[in-house]
Amino acid sequence: MIDMLIIIALAAAGALLAGLLGLPAVKALRRRSVAASLFAVSALSVLAMAAGTVAVAVEMFISVHDFHVVLIVAGVSGAITLIAALLFGRRIAAGARELADAARTVADETGFTAPPDPPTAELAALAAALEDTSARLAASRERERALDASRRELIAWISHDLRTPLAGLRAMAEALEDGVAPDPAGYHTRMRRQVERLSGMVDDLFELSRIQTGSLELALSRVSVYDLVDDALATARPLAHERGVRLVDDGIARVPVHADTQGITRVLGNLLVNAVRSTPADGTVVVSARQEADRVVLAVADTCGGIPDGDLARVFDTGWRGTQARPAPSGNAAAQRRQQGDSGAGLGLAIVRGIVEAHGGRASVRNEGAGCRFEITLPAADAELALLAG
Repeated sequence: MIDMLIIIALAAAGALLAGLLGLPAVKALRRRSVAASLFAVSALSVLAMAAGTVAVAVEMFISVHDFHVVLIVAGVSGAITLIAALLFGRRIAAGARELADAARTVADETGFTAPPDPPTAELAALAAALEDTSARLAASRERERALDASRRELIAWISHDLRTPLAGLRAMAEALEDGVAPDPAGYHTRMRRQVERLSGMVDDLFELSRIQTGSLELALSRVSVYDLVDDALATARPLAHERGVRLVDDGIARVPVHADTQGITRVLGNLLVNAVRSTPADGTVVVSARQEADRVVLAVADTCGGIPDGDLARVFDTGWRGTQARPAPSGNAAAQRRQQGDSGAGLGLAIVRGIVEAHGGRASVRNEGAGCRFEITLPAADAELALLAG
């Protein structure tokens, strides 16, 4: 037992001495190539093993021949170990260089392509993370392009829509100033209408700005869906009567929701007014509300002739009013009219989506029958309370 303890002590002393001698070299290589670091660690391991073996062999007083055999075995084993460490280190270093070269393409339009067969699991995981980052960057670029196109479109439409009423106001003001207006009272009435239109555009822009910057504040309260729809119908009835459009109640459930009354009333009002304006005379606009599990679905369906399938995905985009490259078919014209909303600025449905999503809901549209169907989905009051409690 004592002999075994002596052998262990000698081996440990020899290995510790070799380790202390080689430690500065390992530290000096800590920022070098992974191949050099791996070779240095392997060399230190071989040296420690050889030093311990030699210390034990000397102490055991083995024959010269056996001592030489021990040295040869230790030397050959150490050499093979160092060669393997060098080759494997070079392979890792080459894989790291390939990954570094590929990483420079993460932000490129072409995207990141991981090198084939990474030499280690860590490099494979890093390559997967870079691929994921590249995909998210590409998606972010696409969103940025879409937002930029939407902003340019909005600026173009706002510039056009501001120019028209301002030009009219200027012409009427000059006519009144010069005393050549044939009907001053009528001019004042038209000027007031133009001012109201401009005021509506400014209000819509301010509301959209609050939505997009996340500063929209909701005054949530428990309210019946029936009351919300009734208020919106009361607002839309005069316009529907003027245009000869029938408003039909297809069942309004008396279910409660936690909502900003003013915001949801505006949402429903926008949908109803747009539906009435898009529906021809003698057409029908159908309003319904129902509860589905923990959600409340409010729907406005019209007989506008439908919206082209290619335009459905963009109906809620800011400033979009349909394709302008060619004369618009009836369905596309309906899409343009409904997106313009009260102000004519192409903001109506963008505001609808923003307010609904701020409530944790969803706005959608699809063609159905002789027209299209807009739906907004809101959390039911009990579901909202459970969400807040969680």
